[in-house]
Amino acid sequence: MKNSLVIAILLVSSWANAQDKIMSKSAVIVFEASVPSFEEVKATNKNATVVLNPKTAEIASLALMKGFRFKVALMEEHFNENYVESDRYPKALFKGKIENFDTNNLTTTPKDFIINGKLELHGKTVAVKVPAKISQSSSGINLVSNFTVNASDFDISIPSVVKNKVSNKINIQLNALLK
Repeated sequence: MKNSLVIAILLVSSWANAQDKIMSKSAVIVFEASVPSFEEVKATNKNATVVLNPKTAEIASLALMKGFRFKVALMEEHFNENYVESDRYPKALFKGKIENFDTNNLTTTPKDFIINGKLELHGKTVAVKVPAKISQSSSGINLVSNFTVNASDFDISIPSVVKNKVSNKINIQLNALLK
């Protein structure tokens, strides 16, 4: 009974705080580590969560690693078991703040912003500066970002047998409609 009361209080307090935030539970993250002349190494996750506090410009994103889908099932298996070790490190988490962000200045024309934050992946946390295009629409706030990270920065090793087929440089795209 005592535990149920504590859980209920936590849920209500988090709900009250959530009133200032907008979010998407269906943000799309695409990453690509392809090398020219070899098979495409690309995956999509259509169920990432992005939360934005428009008053403070704080933003956070969460993606479950097993949510990434590849064209080739064997690549997906290798990705989860050998590279990101999804059972041990089940999620990627980004927390940051959008520089000079003010919702009152947003229009339907995307504006360029920089998001300073930290990306946690594979048990490592790395500071990143992420460019983003943000605009206002009748449905909410659109956020689009394209940036690059290195697999080696997160201690993700690429075996020598495929080193010439998989890039250490990972291109990441995020598309979210926050409402």
